[in-house]
Amino acid sequence: MGNTRTIARTVGTLMLAAFVLYFIGSSIATTASPGGLLTAGVVLMVLNSVAVVTIGAVLLPVLRPHAPVIAATYLATRIFEGGILAVGAVALLAGMGGTNFLAYNIAMAGLGVGSLLFCIALYRSRLVPRFLAVWGFIGYALFAGGCVLELAGVVGASLVSTVPGGLFELFFAIWLIVRGFGTTAAVTARA
Repeated sequence: MGNTRTIARTVGTLMLAAFVLYFIGSSIATTASPGGLLTAGVVLMVLNSVAVVTIGAVLLPVLRPHAPVIAATYLATRIFEGGILAVGAVALLAGMGGTNFLAYNIAMAGLGVGSLLFCIALYRSRLVPRFLAVWGFIGYALFAGGCVLELAGVVGASLVSTVPGGLFELFFAIWLIVRGFGTTAAVTARA
């Protein structure tokens, strides 16, 4: 995957796929009784985990020339997010919904922190218009804060705080598919 246009489309598609996979998977898995439907929901949630880790890996060669430390940190937070979400999904198979709740909020707080750095790199590099990077930064800051509040017992904080970041992710994904990265994008040879 050597050119930035292909990478942009791939990342945009993966972001949309992750959004759909987790939404449908968690909707099924958290309401289904044990059996095939629960398993199907968990499989979709685990596929989301694969997608989010892949997003970080595919973005690495685009981010690295502009912000090598942030690129590696963003990949690490995506691996963290994917791993913790997968643990939470599998916990549903054992009837441990509370573990899934904790896993989701911990993973999303980690995503929020890593994505703050990601948005700083986007802003500085001008890989996308600055308004998008600022929108993402605000959305992820609210999201990370909401997840931490939810973990501290403020019921509904993570749900309310997802709106700005969620809308950013949808718009950003579509932007990448349609417009791609800015002209400053370069891909490093070692991915």
